[in-house]
Amino acid sequence: MNVKITYYLDVISSWCYWAEPAWRELKQKYAKSPVEFDWVIALLDKSGMPKSRTQADWFYRRSGTIMRAPFMLKSGWLTGLKEYLAPNCVAEAAKDFGVTDDRVRLALMEAALCVGKKVGEWDVSVAVAAWAANLDAAALLKTSRSPEIEKRVRATTAEFHALQVTQRPTFVLEDNIGDRAVFSGLVKAGPIASTIDMMLDDAAAYASHAAHFGSPPS
Repeated sequence: MNVKITYYLDVISSWCYWAEPAWRELKQKYAKSPVEFDWVIALLDKSGMPKSRTQADWFYRRSGTIMRAPFMLKSGWLTGLKEYLAPNCVAEAAKDFGVTDDRVRLALMEAALCVGKKVGEWDVSVAVAAWAANLDAAALLKTSRSPEIEKRVRATTAEFHALQVTQRPTFVLEDNIGDRAVFSGLVKAGPIASTIDMMLDDAAAYASHAAHFGSPPS
């Protein structure tokens, strides 16, 4: 591995939804490069949650026009919870069934933000995820509600807060020579791709030097 990119997200974050085309573009661009892609959950808390559907709709009008979207996101998923464990834990739990790609969390995003389904309810999120990845709903529900899954979700949320950023999405780029870059709140691929290219070039330079000179003298 030369570069690893970690995407911190909450399934019901509208800006994470708008960042998905960039994530897809980056994965396609670097599909044959030594770049590792991973996503983890960074739960939104009360401070980052819309206070009402009216407020959420206002934010959706703003983000939708900024992104030049031909449609408006829906706020019907909002039910006043302080955090939305169900969709995030279900997305995380799907990894335990071998679904480590984006299918489940994208289906949950679409269900919440494009349809307005109440994904804060466990049975709703499980039904969406089971359909998206052809999983057994009962088994997925049991795993999703297990202490182990919640522990994982809270651990990656703590990692996110340790970065001292506040925006989801956040992308953390790390290479094998110790460099690190953090992009918080950006939803376009360009700046991230430029940094990946720079990191890959630097890693290649270090590899070339090591081939010529070996390890540093003691």
